[in-house]
Amino acid sequence: MKKIVTTEAPAAIGPYSQGMVFGDMVFSSGQIPVIPATGEVAGATIAEQAEQSCKNVGAVLAAGGASFETVIKTTCFLANMADFQAFNAVYEKYFVSAPARSCVAVKDLPKGVLCEVEAIAYVAK
Repeated sequence: MKKIVTTEAPAAIGPYSQGMVFGDMVFSSGQIPVIPATGEVAGATIAEQAEQSCKNVGAVLAAGGASFETVIKTTCFLANMADFQAFNAVYEKYFVSAPARSCVAVKDLPKGVLCEVEAIAYVAK
């Protein structure tokens, strides 16, 4: 196993890593819409926050040798299921492989954000 560490995604805010590589698989931790350079939450709308969450997932995938095109499965967490359509409009721009996905509404997310995204991908050879 290899721990993923990149400055292109937010640092872990607890006892976990940004992601892990195991064999030819990359597992990203859930990425919230935090701007890596500032630590601030990106925007106030679901579209703005989904955009940053997806960018953060992309950075973790890249650091592990994967990409959006090689994502097999995602799990998405929304603070409000009423944001589902607006979230999907952003999500589909990034996850072009149409991976398997779970999307659920949760009571609370870290820092009071509106969404969180995690992904599992393979390293193309």
